[in-house]
Amino acid sequence: MIYTITVNPSIDYVVQLPHMALGSVNRLAHTAKLPGGKGINVSQILNDLDQPNKALGFIGGFTGTFISDALKAKGLDCHFTPIADDTRINVKIHAEEETELNGAGPDITAAEIDAFYTELAHLTPDDVVVMSGSLAPSLPDSFYYDIIQKVEAAGANFVIDTTGEALKKTLPSHPLVVKPNNHELADYYHTTFNSQADIIAAGQRMLAEGAQHVLISMAGDGGLLITKDAVYFSPAPKGHVINSVGAGDSMIGGFVGTFAKTHDAVESFRYGLACGSATAFSEDIATRAKIDEILPLIHIEQLAN
Repeated sequence: MIYTITVNPSIDYVVQLPHMALGSVNRLAHTAKLPGGKGINVSQILNDLDQPNKALGFIGGFTGTFISDALKAKGLDCHFTPIADDTRINVKIHAEEETELNGAGPDITAAEIDAFYTELAHLTPDDVVVMSGSLAPSLPDSFYYDIIQKVEAAGANFVIDTTGEALKKTLPSHPLVVKPNNHELADYYHTTFNSQADIIAAGQRMLAEGAQHVLISMAGDGGLLITKDAVYFSPAPKGHVINSVGAGDSMIGGFVGTFAKTHDAVESFRYGLACGSATAFSEDIATRAKIDEILPLIHIEQLAN
């Protein structure tokens, strides 16, 4: 089983208007209310790939009810922990420029945290736990690390979508895959890249520090997969980028969902690239039809070590 964790989900209230005038009444051309959260995005991709998964996290109040109902309507298997405080609302304003107003998140009590941990009480070595997104301010900084310790104790695998010092702390625990983009990778090692070879060397260094697989997204320059045996590259498929939000989550979902079925890192790379690109070429998280459309456009080659 794959478990996705979204500890600070949201209702994303998306509004569109041609021009936004501060200090005035603005008439909205279009609005939408969507369940938001990086782990939730991963679960949606896993569902598209027919990979069983459970969506975990914290939800509360009428906003939490909206998220739960919307996700269940999409067929997600939701096991969110109820909390007393309300789940946050994020406002996404699409006008001449994109502006976001993101809520901090609810207060989560120690008792609610303990209730959440019961969802992870029966992990097995066949399971994968995917942790994505920001922590609610009331959660301890060690929250993800505490989960990793439970995963390790069960002999399961984990994926954590994070960067910087938080990523550094997880590498010795051997995450199944890490997915920095080339800029995040350069920042992580406090360097700059002058060539693809520089990027590969940094990815191999991250592998040596503990990651089982390293996925590096490079936007229009394609993607890299680095394993203990080889390095693989794929150019980016051609298409019109509509929405980059959720593309990285989709890439993780495609890789993890395929790896759970096949244990084939290269095939998982192919699906990860297809899912990430399909979301980037869509208004929302990609559908299976869009993923299947993109898959034939992914061409992977093994590079010389």
